[in-house]
Amino acid sequence: MAEGRDHIIVVGAGAAGLMAARELTSAGRQVTLLEARDRCGGRIHPLAEDVFGYRADAGAEFIHGEAPVTYRLLKEAGLSAQPIEGERWHVDNGAFTRNDPADRQMERLHQVLATLKEDLTVTALLDRHFSGAEFAALRDSVLGMVQGYDAADPDRASVFALREEWMGGERGGQARIVGGYGVLLDHLVAECRARGVSFAFQSVVTAIESVDGGVTVHCRDGRTHRGDTVILAVPLPLLQSIALPPSMRGQVAATADIGFGNVIKLLLRFGRRWWTTMQGHDLSDMLFILSDAEVPVWWTQHPSDHAVLTGWLAGPPTDAFQALDETMLIETGLAALAGIFDKPVTVLRQDLLAAHVTDWGKDPFARGAYSYATLATRRAQDVLTRWDGGPVLISGEALYQGRDMGTVEAALASGLATAHRILAR
Repeated sequence: MAEGRDHIIVVGAGAAGLMAARELTSAGRQVTLLEARDRCGGRIHPLAEDVFGYRADAGAEFIHGEAPVTYRLLKEAGLSAQPIEGERWHVDNGAFTRNDPADRQMERLHQVLATLKEDLTVTALLDRHFSGAEFAALRDSVLGMVQGYDAADPDRASVFALREEWMGGERGGQARIVGGYGVLLDHLVAECRARGVSFAFQSVVTAIESVDGGVTVHCRDGRTHRGDTVILAVPLPLLQSIALPPSMRGQVAATADIGFGNVIKLLLRFGRRWWTTMQGHDLSDMLFILSDAEVPVWWTQHPSDHAVLTGWLAGPPTDAFQALDETMLIETGLAALAGIFDKPVTVLRQDLLAAHVTDWGKDPFARGAYSYATLATRRAQDVLTRWDGGPVLISGEALYQGRDMGTVEAALASGLATAHRILAR
């Protein structure tokens, strides 16, 4: 088929799918984008401004690390990002402190990590090197990072994959997009539409078959789409729910070797910022607060003055909350805050103006929040990204082999790389 006439079907209008579609149409390819939801963005999910007083992010919120693709898009769109600022507080036995109880033992952790010759799981690392009672605070801190930040199961998570994060900090730091991820999403969608991408929403793909040198994509409602190439840019767990050509069985099997963790995110809007003082401490510049409450991580919108607290529960601990509905999860969040700040839950409930719960594990079009590396992940990624010029390619944050796997940057970079592979054939 002559160049510029190829018809590429992209399944999934998240960051990877939108980026691939934009790049392909910029090069003259015809692109149809199939999306199971009634919106673009996937795990980027901006809420309406009137609910929280700004376009709150129910999904991805922060830029992590250097994120070159993300920052290039922001510059192109005339948008900006604001490095996060503010204090990180810990609640240790009911006392507020800026010091992590495990800080004094981090040097020992770094020494062990620096000398590791073979990869092992986080659980194995702790059992082998930090099993003593004197390391209890360190174990709690490491497990909190692995589960809370990486949404990972410590029984599966690769220490080598996490080592640079723990030892080197986050190159480039963290930032928020001014206006939220919604403004970047708006830019990508507008670019796709301007370049002629055809969108088909509420298109739940059930099967992809190779037919006469091309592909036919089957949707749950009976619709079919015919193209030359398909890019599957869906969350990793969904690959097993789509009937794919027999030649891809090895790739589907490889998904089991990539971790995929869940996140429950609570956004609570109050009538005022009641958390700015506690135990004689000035908390007006508080960004994060970490504790051992049922919802252990909370953050503010500092330096903005929005009276919103975001609760974060991630990794295996979310399993214990799967039977709770949205109302019960909100109550769990309020109870956690009441315990952390020593306030009656009835007072917090009366001051609550709005709430939103995102449980990605219950979302049928995500089935989890983001990926993490196991001991077998790099090999699995090689299998999943393998392409012999056939009609189906796989893309998404779980396939990104850089440092910031599991991020929007990873999704954007993967979508871009997938498009370039097609254009280079």
